[in-house]
Amino acid sequence: MSEQRRGERLDQPRAPRGLHLPRIDADSFGRWAEGIARGMGTANFLVYMTLILAAWFLWNTLAPANLRFDPYTFTFLTLVLSLQASYAAPLILLAQNRQADRDRISLDEDRRRATMQKADTEYLAREIAALRIAMGDVATRDFLRSELTRLAEELDEAAERRRKLARRQQERVARRPAGGDPLDEPRDELDGDYVHDGRHEG
Repeated sequence: MSEQRRGERLDQPRAPRGLHLPRIDADSFGRWAEGIARGMGTANFLVYMTLILAAWFLWNTLAPANLRFDPYTFTFLTLVLSLQASYAAPLILLAQNRQADRDRISLDEDRRRATMQKADTEYLAREIAALRIAMGDVATRDFLRSELTRLAEELDEAAERRRKLARRQQERVARRPAGGDPLDEPRDELDGDYVHDGRHEG
């Protein structure tokens, strides 16, 4: 009794009892069932089935009585068609289940890829936004060109003002009488009066 209890250990699975049925490869059987289901859903199957039934009817109706194997009421034909229907329905269901499994796996894969693409798109959108923010602080070619154009225009305007001022001073010097300064214009440093006379305000 003690040896029997020692043999039945709780940490090990119990050996199965009863009949050992042969194991069938579900994948191979499923492919075979799908092949049959696909064949039954074709026009060839319907044509061949119609020809067989017509031959069956004609043989058991027009053949001599001693050669008819299924006389009228066609009991054997009814049994065969019932047997075919009883096997066709589970095979079709098995094929549909396998197709549903494939569709589910494909849907999961599509969902996973869509999630990855969404994450990649969001990452790229953040990177582009960061680049735009960074590019906002960087001087672009158009900005430099516009600034240089503005500076060139300011320099041209300053040079034009200097030319006008120099021309005005030359005209004043030419109009100035030899004895002294004109009465209608005060002497100042802006026009260069003291520079031309060589005198400074003391």
